[in-house]
Amino acid sequence: MDIILSNSSGKPIYEQIADQVKEQIMTGALAAGEALPSMRLLAQSLRVSVITTKRAYEELEREGFLENVPGKGCFVAPQNREFLREAQLRRVEERLAQAVDEARKGGFPLEELHELLDILYRGE
Repeated sequence: MDIILSNSSGKPIYEQIADQVKEQIMTGALAAGEALPSMRLLAQSLRVSVITTKRAYEELEREGFLENVPGKGCFVAPQNREFLREAQLRRVEERLAQAVDEARKGGFPLEELHELLDILYRGE
């Protein structure tokens, strides 16, 4: 499990961890039933507090991405494909909303924004 933390990010560390684990689950890099490192082991490898990793794991469990098996550890929960798609769509919507706000501030017309999105989506 690869997690890269940024001190310059505006996000708290536990949120960076949770977001990256979610992304790995949604992309299939972490499969249902796969064991995650213990909170203590993850904290050591990332050089953060165990409290931080505990908070990230608790958030992931609350959102249905992980299940905690007492005495055995945390595992990737079976995922509903529609749920994953909806979660990913929400993330895209949030980022597009930020882009729209920036475009409005810059006075860009909607047509220009559509054109830019088309170019970016096609990878041109």
